[in-house]
Amino acid sequence: MHPAPSIILFTTLSGLGFGLLAFLGLGMPGSTGWVAFAFFAIGYALAGGGLIASTFHLGHPERALKAFTQWRSSWLSREAWTSTATLAIMGLYAIGRVFFDANWQPLGWLGAALAALTVYSTAMIYTSIKAVPRWHTPLTPLHFLTLAAAGGALLAGQVTIAAPLLAAAAAVQVLLWMQSDGALARSGTTLATATGLTGGTVRAFEPPHTGTNYLLREMVHVVGRKHSRRLRALALILGYGLPILLLLMPFTHWLGLLAVLTHILGILAARWLFFAEAEHVVGLYYGKR
Repeated sequence: MHPAPSIILFTTLSGLGFGLLAFLGLGMPGSTGWVAFAFFAIGYALAGGGLIASTFHLGHPERALKAFTQWRSSWLSREAWTSTATLAIMGLYAIGRVFFDANWQPLGWLGAALAALTVYSTAMIYTSIKAVPRWHTPLTPLHFLTLAAAGGALLAGQVTIAAPLLAAAAAVQVLLWMQSDGALARSGTTLATATGLTGGTVRAFEPPHTGTNYLLREMVHVVGRKHSRRLRALALILGYGLPILLLLMPFTHWLGLLAVLTHILGILAARWLFFAEAEHVVGLYYGKR
């Protein structure tokens, strides 16, 4: 699928932001006053910035509020509700920590649970799309959740927790790649199953049309295998390996900042691949798969 910058930023930044808010809700770190304000500001900037970025991919951004009306059937709507609830609850919790030096821990626990539920809802938007077999796996929400936890721990300065979480997230990332590479073939979806024609090999006699269209622009994107391997290696090294190595060294704030920056760069590469490698079955109709 077309790797739109707005969606890449949304899934990367919002996961980091809600991951950080979850750790703050659990009292990690337990700072108060202006130090706590800085942590909450970073969490809100990432989570809110990611959510705002997602609206730029909408055909009519002014209609974004309508997403709240379909919560019974739409994971996008559930994400809208859980993200709003998270930001509201964590806002109250932040007020206590920043201005009153108060630890309203029940609010923090609730906010952390809602943050995790928000990340899960985001992942389920993609997991629920059967037309993209690469995403239609339980590993997709597991990947989003472990990555948010690892990034959140890294941003929260939880060095002893961040390193093993990054290793776990890297393992899930590799498993997702291994499982997804043959997902389209294993799904059994072909031009024959789509048309119901049997008795031989089915192929298109002519292209559906001579020009491009919305489906080709948005749903069909082909990545060269060589480029895919390079980006995967880059994502593993920058997103997981290098931050772990930096965390194993004697901790300084500069090393911590470098670990965060390399992690973000690596995850941006991984997120680009997440969308660019997604094989929508509509590509079969156009002879692109």
